[in-house]
Amino acid sequence: MCCDWLLCQSPDRVSESVLLLPLRGKVMMMMMVMKVSGLLLILSCVSADSLHEDLSISGCSDTDGEQMFSLDGEELWFADFINKRGVEPQPSFIDHISYQEGTYEAAEADQQICRQNLKILRQVNKDVPLELDPPSVPNIYTRNHMLHGEKNILICHVSGFYPAPVNVSWTKNGVNVTEGTSINVPFPNKDGSFTQISRLEFIPQLGDIYTCTVTHPALNQPLTRIWDVVYLQ
Repeated sequence: MCCDWLLCQSPDRVSESVLLLPLRGKVMMMMMVMKVSGLLLILSCVSADSLHEDLSISGCSDTDGEQMFSLDGEELWFADFINKRGVEPQPSFIDHISYQEGTYEAAEADQQICRQNLKILRQVNKDVPLELDPPSVPNIYTRNHMLHGEKNILICHVSGFYPAPVNVSWTKNGVNVTEGTSINVPFPNKDGSFTQISRLEFIPQLGDIYTCTVTHPALNQPLTRIWDVVYLQ
């Protein structure tokens, strides 16, 4: 896959800390992974033999940035740098976890450090070609079982691409849709590629046709997946 990460870790610690810095491309990602037993993890009531993954992702480009914290694959907090606030998009089936005041301000400070490091990496690796991996065809599915007249969420799942991010757009019956759409922070896969999920809030109506279209520098043309409402209860 993509072998352009600088990996640093401390083998003599109980937890595993990993710093990943791509050596080419416009986006720099830093990932901290900590695995602890259930007895040490306050958020869980599982046996001591279970392991949990606490993931922090921080990334930046010249014009954009990402900061996200997750637990076992569920986003707990991310920085909305456009609206200048922290967001806690936690699912309803877990006990809500609130982050302390100043978390967003710390994320903004980290962005400045990230951009400084990115500038240095570009200078060091200015003659190294960018490695590109295209995403797979996106998958579309609903978050909840569809019921007539009830709000639901369409999910467009995109994976296998490098570098991050992808651009995702939605249409309904051939018309572009932006209201009610969102996209999560690029999530690293074990092979070095990334996954992103875009969401669209909607009320299903029989006959409606939706599309999710993905663009990425590694694609010669956009990838589009069609989804239509054919059955309701």
